Amino acid sequence: MNDRIQAGVATPPSTPSPSSPSSSARAGAPAAAGDGSARWRPEVLAFIEAHRRDGHRCARLDPLGVSRPADPTLLDPQRFGLQPGDWLSPAGTPLWSARTVADLDRALKSIYCGGLALDASAVRDAARREWLFHEMEAAPPGAGGAAGRLALLERLIRAQGWEEHVAQAFPHAKRFSLQGNETLIPLLDALCEEAAGLGVRRIFLGMPHRGRVNVLVNLMGFAPARVLDYFDPKSPHPELHTDLVYHLGGERELDTPRGRVTLTLAHNPSHLQSVHPVLTGLARACQDALSRAHADQDGRRLVLPLMLHGDAAFAGQGVVMETLMLGGKPGYTVGGTVHVIINNQVGFTEPNPMSAWPAQYCTDVTRMVDAPVLRVNADEPEQALRAAAIAMAWRARFGSDIVIDLIGYRRLGHSESDVPALTRPRIHALMQSHPTIVDRYAAALRADGVVPPDTDMASHVTHGRVRAHQAFADPAMPEEDESPAPLRRPGEVPPLDAAALRALVEPMVRWPEGFEPHAMVRTLADHWRRMAGLDEPPLAADWCFAENLAYATILRGGLNLRISGMDVRRGTFLHRQAVWTSQAADGDGGPRDFVPLRQIAQDGGESGGGAADGRVPAGRFDIFNSPLSEEAVLGFEYGYSVGAQRTLTVWEAQFGDFVNGAQVFVDQYISSGEEKWGDTSSLTVLLPHGNEGIGPDHSSGYLSRFLQLCGEDNMRVACPSTAAQWFHLLQRQAFDTLRKPLIVMSPKGTLYWEKASHAAIEDLTHGRFQPVIDDAGIKLPRQVERLLLCSGKVYYDLDRGRHSVARADLAIARIEQFYPFPEDEIVALLARYPALVEITWVQEEHRQQGAWTFIREHMDGLLPRQVQLRCVARRANGSGATSSHAIHQLEQVELVARALGEA
Repeated sequence: MNDRIQAGVATPPSTPSPSSPSSSARAGAPAAAGDGSARWRPEVLAFIEAHRRDGHRCARLDPLGVSRPADPTLLDPQRFGLQPGDWLSPAGTPLWSARTVADLDRALKSIYCGGLALDASAVRDAARREWLFHEMEAAPPGAGGAAGRLALLERLIRAQGWEEHVAQAFPHAKRFSLQGNETLIPLLDALCEEAAGLGVRRIFLGMPHRGRVNVLVNLMGFAPARVLDYFDPKSPHPELHTDLVYHLGGERELDTPRGRVTLTLAHNPSHLQSVHPVLTGLARACQDALSRAHADQDGRRLVLPLMLHGDAAFAGQGVVMETLMLGGKPGYTVGGTVHVIINNQVGFTEPNPMSAWPAQYCTDVTRMVDAPVLRVNADEPEQALRAAAIAMAWRARFGSDIVIDLIGYRRLGHSESDVPALTRPRIHALMQSHPTIVDRYAAALRADGVVPPDTDMASHVTHGRVRAHQAFADPAMPEEDESPAPLRRPGEVPPLDAAALRALVEPMVRWPEGFEPHAMVRTLADHWRRMAGLDEPPLAADWCFAENLAYATILRGGLNLRISGMDVRRGTFLHRQAVWTSQAADGDGGPRDFVPLRQIAQDGGESGGGAADGRVPAGRFDIFNSPLSEEAVLGFEYGYSVGAQRTLTVWEAQFGDFVNGAQVFVDQYISSGEEKWGDTSSLTVLLPHGNEGIGPDHSSGYLSRFLQLCGEDNMRVACPSTAAQWFHLLQRQAFDTLRKPLIVMSPKGTLYWEKASHAAIEDLTHGRFQPVIDDAGIKLPRQVERLLLCSGKVYYDLDRGRHSVARADLAIARIEQFYPFPEDEIVALLARYPALVEITWVQEEHRQQGAWTFIREHMDGLLPRQVQLRCVARRANGSGATSSHAIHQLEQVELVARALGEA
């Protein structure tokens, strides 16, 4: 490689320049010889590359000095055949003001082995590595002179002072102290300021318990009295404490020296890393909204996801890996997340030390996404500010993840009631004798002469602590509750007549020139035309048509629609067919894909603008096949649904059983997020459900678990049995004025192809969703003595069985919505049959897995005195549904016979 000269500094030919267009040359580097003839010794080049590669392993990163260091000779010049007095080049040309090996050694150690170190070992792109080296080798920006350094000290005093204040006021309160990592607060300040300077308008922040209470006060601007009230056992308003204080989030407008940003801290339950995908979903929803509102701007540059982690949880919880993986997939990208590790090198009581030899770090999981890691000694706060600048510049330039590993310690135990000396006596003793960050940084400023000689630094710090304590003791409470009110969605279900239906469907089945559909798609399009009345002979509307038509009406009504999950574009059971793929050979010139529902947007006008004739602009349709993940994807979609108020967000499991891989989001967010935090969501969760003889892992959406979570009108749980019900349920969910999550025990193959479940077109253009469906075939209801109640596809087996035995005293009704329980409809149903003596709940699930216990509890107060309630179900077992289709058929016949009283 030829010699290079950039910014007036002679540069090793096989290494990138120490400076870059975005960074000034390192101070003191003189101009190179004008003829560019300087050649660096190969040993010098190897020495420089070794520092770039392994400098972080020899850096002074552990404040306590207890982590296992690398081999001290790893970066010794003599290991590379260099002697301290050797010239760097035959001509003696300087590099970074260094002419000898000893000078270069000092410069490299300062750049790569100080309190800020770069680990770029995961970055496979050479150009990106060069950029990182440029940033590290550029002159550090400093902390803003004496005034900036004193301001940094003040922020550290406030961070430490808050912990001391809470400890004095409520010594036994559990607050998950930040002591030992107080540098986090100025680091977050710097990240927000850098983001504002780069044009970011919204920052979504997620974090676990550690330091959260400190962040609430010192960054989020919570009134100290409001936070302290959570610790007070004699709080005058305990009813306002809907969750633990170290789970709370909030929002504020934050003014920084480089502009204003809206800062949102997401709420977080005790499952530490679960907020990671929720945060990225929130950010993506905001990015999409801004991109739609401002077509000339990229929402990913306007919105920053900033995720904080604990070291042990980051390395130990699989949802981290899943969420990192999502960041590179279409539909889930957020333009890069900035990660900050609050690294105490311990998880609860289990040591989690970093090791430079061999190289093992809690951040190793990020190697899967080629993320660089900036490791910072938490006792060197100025280096943390520099890390913030590099991290934000990286994201702005490359749009990918980067990690700041803030390495500190935990001065107290896991919580303030812990006794750390029980499990870590040596480390605990070392931490107690270790000077605090305020003492260390104040001493550094005193040594640097930052304050005038006649100013006593100890008095300066004391006065700062007094001011902080006075501010934290302010008894003023917010005048009104700052928790968000439930968000209501505007609009009503738009009317749909036969003409409007045909107008919606016609562009959906008109593919462009050059598109060659599969034979199955041709048949599908023909069926849709017949179902819509565009062609003859007419055909009843099946589930596929009903679902797509429901989505078309939602888009026509001005709402956006987002669907994700495994294979949702086609559908596990070939049941959706939302994206049609051309069968034409590559290069034939036609489009590869055709998305019928996107023709609605084209026909009705683009989202975000007004239609010329005054119509509501059509919504945007997005559908994404997710990676093979349930946990992170469901968390992401929940976050998206909270952030996107005018979007119906739908997640579909490949099989309902697979939702158990994401149970934390069902329990801690979907079912409880509104009551705990005021976060409203209309997330629609589709769980294909039903016994079909294909085994215990492909049969159950765990209906019983969801029903156990129902309370205080927190969500909707439904099991539609007809295509018309499916259509009206989706419409209702989209246009309902009160946003609630919807859990659907959706069909599988058997019900999709059950012709008796298909609907006349009039059933779609008229009517509404019915929580309970009565038996329309009963002509003499006063003769009915037995009533079968059921849900889902078992109804059709019961109906066929009933006709085969000609039981005139028997009626079959369906419960289509379990929660909120349709009490009024059930009362009306029972009143229609005054001669009833027995009601039988029939479920094809095993007795403990279906809705039986829920039904029994809710029916108990509604039953007429003379009526008994019983259950017919498969017997309780441990594994669930059989994997034998033959046994399933025998079980189903026996189940129907028992329900009809024929067994």
